[in-house]
Order: sequence, then C-alpha cells, then structure tokens
Amino acid sequence: MQKRQLGKTGMNVSEIGFGAWGIGGGWGERDDLQAPAALERALELGVNLIDTALAYGEGHSERLVGEVVRSSGQEVYVATKVPPKNRVWPAQKGTPFQDAFPKGYVLECTERSLSHLGLDRIDVQQFHVWDDAWATEDEWAETVRELKDSGMVRPFGISINDHEPENVLAALEPGLVDTVQVIYNIFEQRPEEKLFPACERLGVGVIVRVPLDEGGLTGAITPDTELEPGDWRAETYFAGDRKRQVYERAKALEFLLHDGVETLAEAALRFTLSHPAV
Repeated sequence: MQKRQLGKTGMNVSEIGFGAWGIGGGWGERDDLQAPAALERALELGVNLIDTALAYGEGHSERLVGEVVRSSGQEVYVATKVPPKNRVWPAQKGTPFQDAFPKGYVLECTERSLSHLGLDRIDVQQFHVWDDAWATEDEWAETVRELKDSGMVRPFGISINDHEPENVLAALEPGLVDTVQVIYNIFEQRPEEKLFPACERLGVGVIVRVPLDEGGLTGAITPDTELEPGDWRAETYFAGDRKRQVYERAKALEFLLHDGVETLAEAALRFTLSHPAV
C-alpha cells in the first residue's frame, strides 16, 4: 500500500481509503459481523484512512469504525462529516447558511461523532454538503477556528456536492479548509479543470469519492443486475436505463486494461491515482 501526504495536514495516508457508508446502512442488507471484519482486513492490508459520517446509519457507522480503530493498536486517521441541519443533500441554491450549519449545531454534531467513535479527536471533520455562496459568511469560519482551537478536530474539510467540483473554490481561498472530498473517476474528470489546480496551489488535500462510479467501474453492474432492497442506488443512481448505459460505458473502457492482467476496477483506480492532486 502506497502512502501520500494529505495536502498540508501532515498526515501520511494510504492512497486507498475505506469508505464506511455501506456499513452504516443504505446499501442493502447490513451485516454487523462482516463489517468489522472488512475494516480489520483493510487495516491489515495497509489502509490507514477511514471516511465515515454522522449521517451513515445515524452514528452506526461511526460506532463500528471506532470499535475497530480503538482495538487495532495502529495509527489510523478517521474522517467524518457533519450532516446539514436541514437534512437536504445536496445543498440547494439560495439556502441560508443557518439552515445548514449554525455554529452550535456543528459543535453538537462534532461532540456526538466523538462520542460514537470513542476517540479523543477527529482527524478530519467535514461539512457534508456545501454551497459556495456561504463562503462570505463569517460564522462558518468562526466555527472552524473554534473546532480546531478546542482540539476536537485536526484538519477541517468540505465534502463537495455531487458533480459540482467548482462549488467550493471561494471557500478555499482563506486557508481554513484543509481538505476537499469530491467525485472523481474516469467518467467524471471535471475536477481537473479548476478544483485540482486550486488545491495544488493552496496545499489542500484531496479525498476522492466514487472512484469506481458506485460500482459501475467494477464490471459488476449489468442491465440485469438486481440491487438489494434498501440499496439507495436502485431508486437514484442506477434508476431507469442507467444500468445499461453504465454497463456499455464500462465495457468500452476495456482498452484501459494493462497487458490483460488488470480488472476493470484496478484500471479505474490506476487512472484516479495517476493524478498528482489526488
């Protein structure tokens, strides 16, 4: 497992992290016995970055992550997120900042996450949505400073709205945002245009999400794939004719395979990790 510096945070993190939404629920049947085993195996293989959120199973994912991290005896970096108070994903244009992240609410959520995790501090705390119109609000900056000064969190980041990689550029300029989380894969390369150059200039770390297009770049999604009851992708991400579209796009990418020894997923990850900003 290769490691990289996460921006200017001083954290030397594994190139591949563990996304912990699924173990909290929302991806079909939840298996609380398999989840810790999967986390433990990831740590054995060199993963030292786990990304979770308070909203993943209303803290369930955080509790599972905390149990494994505390018992591992290893240095593991845990990133989590504050859900918007209005519970609207993604952030909608024109929404007042106070509806999403008032300071008292953010502090309360951070304390809840710390309680679930059972850790002394959060390695990366993040806003779970963002609208760059909020960048002019003084309160979010005050909140970030207070969280850092309190010692409850180390770096602070923003999880950018899906497919809106430029909807954070103004927030990066003051230097308070240490990391961004963004969708980036071979199907979604727009972060290369403006976001990645800004991150490289400002020393902001990049956490990529959806590198395998929610499973579409694993080759496992076909037009006949039946997703489990409770899997959010069935009604949104792969709704309608999109399973066929994703399957055909994935098949067309077989030219990326290296000497026939890679799977499509490996080739897709190689593409993502090849960008210096990631």
